[in-house]
Amino acid sequence: MNLKFQREMAAKILKCGVHRIWIDPNALDEVAGAATKDDVRELIERGIIKRKPVRGISRARINKKKAQRRKGRRRGHGRRKGRATARMPRKRAWIMRIRALRKRLRQLKSQGVIDSRTYRMLYRKAKGGEFRSISHLNQYLETQGILG
Repeated sequence: MNLKFQREMAAKILKCGVHRIWIDPNALDEVAGAATKDDVRELIERGIIKRKPVRGISRARINKKKAQRRKGRRRGHGRRKGRATARMPRKRAWIMRIRALRKRLRQLKSQGVIDSRTYRMLYRKAKGGEFRSISHLNQYLETQGILG
């Protein structure tokens, strides 16, 4: 049964594309008998012809991939384009490291673990690039007998 004409009329009335028109499969004979726009309007009012909702673009696959990347998956050698310093510039890495070290030093000073003189000495060492990370700083403090 060819309902192309009725589908096109319904699309014009409902102001949407022909692919968004839904026709009740139980009332195909009734729809085929509709010859005018008024007939089609009546079928729309009765709910035999309806407009389908707009199809969106699903983000489910993207969200799944993002969740995996947060876990550390999909980050192997084959996925990378650009060297390590292109992916995380030296300056950005330095900024992140020095901020973390300085925050740790401030904590130690406010807790009274180190005095201001030791703080200044460690601050300058951190600025000079002596410590690779917070754990390296803590290790240094332990070997020097500053941290318990």
